Amino acid sequence: MNEPQAARATHIGRTLVIASNTFTQLVRMKVFYFLAVFGVIAIASNFFDMPQHTGPEAIGANVLRSIKSWSLGAMTLFSVVLAVVATALLLPKDVEDRTLYTILAKPVPRLDYLAGKLLGVLALIFVSLLAMDILMTAVLHIRTQIVLDQQMTLAAAMGYTEEARESLRAETLAQGPNWSLQAAVLAVFLRAAVIAAVAMLVSTFSTSTLFTAVISFLIYFIGHFQADLRSAWLAGGADGEGWIARGVSLLVSLILPDFQLFNVVDAVIEGQLVSIAVMAKLIGVGLFYVIFYTLCSWLIFAEKEF
Repeated sequence: MNEPQAARATHIGRTLVIASNTFTQLVRMKVFYFLAVFGVIAIASNFFDMPQHTGPEAIGANVLRSIKSWSLGAMTLFSVVLAVVATALLLPKDVEDRTLYTILAKPVPRLDYLAGKLLGVLALIFVSLLAMDILMTAVLHIRTQIVLDQQMTLAAAMGYTEEARESLRAETLAQGPNWSLQAAVLAVFLRAAVIAAVAMLVSTFSTSTLFTAVISFLIYFIGHFQADLRSAWLAGGADGEGWIARGVSLLVSLILPDFQLFNVVDAVIEGQLVSIAVMAKLIGVGLFYVIFYTLCSWLIFAEKEF
């Protein structure tokens, strides 16, 4: 192995060790268990909700949409709050415990340290969402079978033709567990990864965990209206100022992430399919923002004295 390859292997090894230690550290936080219990209850509660409907179509649409809506909503809330809170606590806690001084004195490059911390947070979010996804998929699969049995029984009693029953079955299965549902979960993870990277950037120049959390949630909130504000800005610009407006719009898009891009959840809840092209775009945008904010965090963190 030549020197550049050995150096890369060393950087990756250090980053993974820091990520592993961060993951272990976060698992022990009480806030993680509180949010995990909340998420599990929010998803599992759908299994016991069996509303009665008058027609076979209503049974399939309302019950399964309700499960997906509550489940994905719980995942989104859980992942965003965990991403902000966990990331906001990392740097102040390491400074307080003097762990940071020990790590940087080894010496460990500050980019490796930040990348490892962020990977640890993302690993925890990924494992948590995976567990919730498995539970959601299992519940949705069971409920889909129950709904299908109810639909077929009611449809037969109401004199539906065989063709109509098969069409109803296909519509119901489209509302059940499928790859588009997994794409929605991946979009939830990507959104959490971006806001975690934002929180890490804020924490590099903030001295308060509360300030980091508040600013990160504010950026998350603004990010959902960024596209609308940008469109209004471009629409209101004069012809001679078009290039200036576009430049400002591009700068705003770079600094503030557009979280509306990750809103594929509503379409999935309605039973629509998410294309590969859309998911490729989301993955690309998510990676860009995570890498961009990580590099910005490194530039600020590298100038700090410890």
